[in-house]
Amino acid sequence: QVQLVESGGGLVQPGGSLRLSCAASGIVFSFYDMGWFRQAPGKQRELVANIIPHTNTNYADSNYADSVKGRFTISRDNAKNTVYLQMNSLKPEDTAVYYCNADGRRGLGNFGRNYWGQGTQVTVSS
Repeated sequence: QVQLVESGGGLVQPGGSLRLSCAASGIVFSFYDMGWFRQAPGKQRELVANIIPHTNTNYADSNYADSVKGRFTISRDNAKNTVYLQMNSLKPEDTAVYYCNADGRRGLGNFGRNYWGQGTQVTVSS
């Protein structure tokens, strides 16, 4: 029932841009912390960015890995149940499979669960 479907990955040259999208279904989206992780071959999965909504004020906290700070921007549209990752000034070291994550533990407590998308490949190369 719960699905996180990523899109927007592909091949891009260094310095280029991509925007990833993750459409969620089967959850009350506004109560979930949303994040993007990435994993390169032979390496562990790492957090790229996450965003925590404050549903009573429409304010959202965003956090970024140091390696992408200033280049990537995470955003969410609660009306569309979608989280985005705008990636600018891409570098070859950004090459990885990018995974969408939905974490309901903070917002829902004992009812909260953690979900993952299937991943989308991002390749930065000349």
